[in-house]
Amino acid sequence: MTADSSASATLYDVEIGALKGGPADLAQYAGKAVLVVNVASKCGLTPQYTGLERLHERYADQGFTVLGVPCNQFLGQEPGSAEEIAEFCSATYGVTFPLTEKVEVNGEARHPLYERLIGFADAEGHTGDIRWNFEKFLIGRDGKVVARFSPQTEPEAAEVVAAVEAQLAG
Repeated sequence: MTADSSASATLYDVEIGALKGGPADLAQYAGKAVLVVNVASKCGLTPQYTGLERLHERYADQGFTVLGVPCNQFLGQEPGSAEEIAEFCSATYGVTFPLTEKVEVNGEARHPLYERLIGFADAEGHTGDIRWNFEKFLIGRDGKVVARFSPQTEPEAAEVVAAVEAQLAG
């Protein structure tokens, strides 16, 4: 899929597995705002799980969720099995938001979910490949990308919160 056609496509028909098995069924998020984040357990940015969980808890009852997408493409920082990832996220950070299966976000084996995401530019104009763990994409209630945030942008940064609140208000 080209970046041009991805602008009109939604994410609801992308097939991706859930971390604990079975399909993640992205169609369940139709009508919700979703922050899609490629996550890793052994990264310098891993403490962002705390902010992601707080953001998820703060807005869940308003139609928002974080969707964590484990990825091991950046210096092997997500080496664990599905069970190890789930245990780490739950025990270390109290994560309650959904997690998908581990996927590749860059390269020839890039997951179709990320094929749909990478054409969207962040505030600095970056499009294309995911730069590192914890790059964030905000999906609007209509299933289309509305914002992209760099890996270093904290989940509770003013610009992320403002973008989430704008989607929930609309």
